[in-house]
Amino acid sequence: MKDGKRHAYWALVESYRTERGPRQRVVAYLGKLNEEGRLGVQEAVTPENHSNDQQQHLAFADDAARHPEPHVQSRWVSVNASAVRVENCVQFGGPWLALQLIKKLRLDGFLHQHLPAGRADVRWSSMALILVICRLCNPSSELYIAEHFYRETALSQLLGVPVSKVNEMRLYRALDKLLPHKEKLEVFLKNRLGELFELEYDLLLYDVTSTYFEGQAKGNPKAQFGYSRDKRRDCKQVCIALVVSRCGMPIGYEVFNGNRHDRTTVETIVTTMESRYGKLNRVWAMDRGMLSKANIKFLKEGGRRYIIGTPKSMLKHFERELLDESWDHVREGVEVKLCESPEGDDETFILCRSRDRLEKEKAIFARFESRIEEGLKKIQASCEKKKQSAVKIAERVGRLKGANSRAARLFDVKVEEDKDGRVKLTWTKKDSFRKWATLTDGCYMLRSNVKDWSSEELWQAYIQLTEAELAFRIQKSDLRLRPIWHQKEDRVLAHILVCFLAYVLWKTLAQMCRSVGLGDEPRRLFDELGELRMMDVILPTSEGIEIRRRCVGRPNEHQSILLDRLGLELPRHLKSTDL
Repeated sequence: MKDGKRHAYWALVESYRTERGPRQRVVAYLGKLNEEGRLGVQEAVTPENHSNDQQQHLAFADDAARHPEPHVQSRWVSVNASAVRVENCVQFGGPWLALQLIKKLRLDGFLHQHLPAGRADVRWSSMALILVICRLCNPSSELYIAEHFYRETALSQLLGVPVSKVNEMRLYRALDKLLPHKEKLEVFLKNRLGELFELEYDLLLYDVTSTYFEGQAKGNPKAQFGYSRDKRRDCKQVCIALVVSRCGMPIGYEVFNGNRHDRTTVETIVTTMESRYGKLNRVWAMDRGMLSKANIKFLKEGGRRYIIGTPKSMLKHFERELLDESWDHVREGVEVKLCESPEGDDETFILCRSRDRLEKEKAIFARFESRIEEGLKKIQASCEKKKQSAVKIAERVGRLKGANSRAARLFDVKVEEDKDGRVKLTWTKKDSFRKWATLTDGCYMLRSNVKDWSSEELWQAYIQLTEAELAFRIQKSDLRLRPIWHQKEDRVLAHILVCFLAYVLWKTLAQMCRSVGLGDEPRRLFDELGELRMMDVILPTSEGIEIRRRCVGRPNEHQSILLDRLGLELPRHLKSTDL
C-alpha cells in the first residue's frame, strides 16, 4: 500500500523440482508494469519463438503461482543484446570470502545469540560482522566504512543490511556492544578452531607488543609512555599480551598499561589462561624479556613447565661448553647442546648456535665498532681545535658509547687534561673482549624444566615464538592495528578485539590453505579472489521493459582453481536488495 492505493510489482520466477517437491525462486524483479506491458510480454514469450539467440526464457510470478509444476508451459521474451548494460558493479570476492570464514567458525551464530537485538532497525550482531569483515578486507576507520567502503562492496547484499542503515555512530555503538563478550568469544573460538583443525594446545607461546596512539588519549588511563616497539617514544601506547598455539592460532590476549614491563605480565596472563582452559600439561614458551627470579619461582611453584630465553650475559657461565665442539645438529646452520644448571637444580640449559645469527651479529658489531671509532676521531679533532671541558668531552663519549652499546665494551677510552688545560682523548681496543664477542656471536641460551624433551624438541618449541611475532606483524601491517585513533578506553579495547577477530579469520584461511596445499599466504589469496565483482545486468526487451538480474562475475581459471581447492562455490545469482 502506498498513498492509500495498492500497487503491483512484478517478478520473473523459475520453477524447479527438488526431492521435497516443486519449488520456485525469483530470477529477476521487473518493478511496476501496466497491463498492456505485461500482456505484451506474455504474448511474446511463447516456446515457438525459441529460434533467436538473443532470447531468454522467463516466467511471470503469477504464472508460477498458478502452475507450480516444473513442466508448466513457459514463455519467452526477446532481449536486445546490443543494449545490454551493467550497473552497480561492486566488490564481491573479499567480503564474500570473509563471510564464508565467519560461517565456518560459526561466529555469526555466536554473535546473533549473545548480542542483544534491542529496538534498533539492524541487529548489533550484523553491525559487529561489518566491523570484522571490513577490518579483514580493507582496514579503515568507522567513518570511512560508513561513507565509502560499505557502499562500494556487496556487504549489503550478503548481510541484508541496507546502506542507509550503516553510519558511523551505529558502528561505534556496535563496538560498545561487542566488547563485554571478549572472554566468551576467546573461549568459543579456541574450542571451534580446535575442532576444525585438530589443534594441539600442549605448547603455548607468549609474547608482548605495543601499539601507539594518535592524539593525547587523556581519557584513557591505560595510555602511557613506555618502551615502544614501533619506535614512537613520542606517543602514548598500550601493551598487548598475546597467547598463541604451536601453529600460531590465537588463544587469548590481554591489554596492559603502556608503561607495563613485560616480565610483570607473566603471572597475570598464565593465571588468566589457566582459569579459562585449565592447566593440563602445557609448556609455556617465552622470550628473555619475561625472565625474572619471581617468574621462575611462580612457574615452578605451580608445577608449570616452561622454556624461557635468557640474557646473553648468561653465556659467561658456559664458556667451557662454548669451546667444546660436541654440538647436536638440529637444522642446517643450527646446533644445540644440553648443559647442566650452574646452580645444580632441576633446570636444564640449552646452548644454541646459529650460523645466520652469527653473520648478523658480526655485521652489527662491526657497524657499531666503526661508528664508535669514527665518533671518537671527531671528538679528538674537536679537542685539538679548541679548549673544552673534560667533563663535557666525557659526556660526549658516554653518549656515543650508549648509542652503540653492542661494541661499547671493546673500547677503553681515557679523557685527560694536560698542563695547558687542553683535553686529550685516547683510546685502545680490548683484545679479550673481541675474543669473547667472536666466541659468543651467533649464540644464545635457553632454560627449561622440561626433562622429557630432547634438545632439538626444546629448541624447536622456543623457535615457534616466531608465530607470536608474526601475529603481531600481521595485525600491525595487514590489519592496521596501529596507530590507534580512538581516545576512550572501552573503544580502544573494542578496536583491539575487532583486530583479534579479524586475525582469527586470517589464520583460519591460512590453515585451510595449508591443508589443501595452497601455501600459507592468505593475503595473496584475498587479493586474487577480491577481484571478483557483483553487478546488475540490465536486459532491455523488445517490448520496452527492462529485466534486471544481479550476478556475480565469472571467476578466471586461477580463481576457479583456488575456489575448488578450498571447497567453496560462488553463488550464480543473487536476490536484488537495496545497495
